Amino acid sequence: MTNTLISIVGPTAIGKTALSIKLAQHFNSEIISADSRQFYKEMNIGTAVPSKEELKAAEHHFIQHKSIEDYYNVGDFERDAIALISTIHKHNPVAIMVGGSGLYVKAVTKGLDYFPEVDTAVRTTLNANLKSEGLQHLQQQLKFLDKKAYDTIAIDNPQRLIRALEICIGTGKAYSLFLTNSEKTRNFKTITIGLNAERSIIYDRINQRVDIMMENGLLEEAKQLFPYKHLNALNTVGYKELFNHFEGNHTLDFAISEIKKNTRRFAKRQLTWFKKDSSIKWFDYETDINEIIRFVEEKL
Repeated sequence: MTNTLISIVGPTAIGKTALSIKLAQHFNSEIISADSRQFYKEMNIGTAVPSKEELKAAEHHFIQHKSIEDYYNVGDFERDAIALISTIHKHNPVAIMVGGSGLYVKAVTKGLDYFPEVDTAVRTTLNANLKSEGLQHLQQQLKFLDKKAYDTIAIDNPQRLIRALEICIGTGKAYSLFLTNSEKTRNFKTITIGLNAERSIIYDRINQRVDIMMENGLLEEAKQLFPYKHLNALNTVGYKELFNHFEGNHTLDFAISEIKKNTRRFAKRQLTWFKKDSSIKWFDYETDINEIIRFVEEKL
């Protein structure tokens, strides 16, 4: 059998984790998480990390293996995930990857564009500017330096925004000039499965998940992380809204409604990203697991 990576994608709260475990059990394989929010050991409830029971049900990798104080980017993940896939394929022709972070999925399945090294002082300055002048200031700076990148990247993601700006500033060239969209050759084939549902169902599932997170202690988790709110890892949905509440900017009820709204927007962006990939085989989130397994086995 040809070495294969089964990649499971889709919007947040759609059921990707449950599907990945069923496929891992069927193929007696291991799961690679491509959810960049789940890399950090200090972030648990707000990132929907798999439960202890789910982690026991199948071998997982890249779950809470880093600290929020570590610098770990998509290039690091590409390198580490490719090495792990090669290791898994030495004893099993099938590996499983799951996650909704589109850029991280692309890094493994198709590779990233090459960017030159830039003086780390540029990033340090940009992070300081983010803290002192806010996200919108940096967005306008990118719009001036590289309108094409401004129109195409996720400019509401501070890490992506700063990455584009540091390339512009550090090289004196537009970030978009380095985007070749050329795919790297991998020594495995990829079968990508997408889970989806009607937009109203996705939004209902997101709202329910946020309510469950609050019941499970997200507020207390965010309080413990509040002193580290300046770190990039914590500039993410579910935490930044509660940080604003702690600073007296919002009521708790408003913060919770903002988490739901921003998570819904995130899900919409995820679908926009993945819908561009015509190789993805989409299934309704309630599709019987046996139908999905039959599809994968035919592809294998």
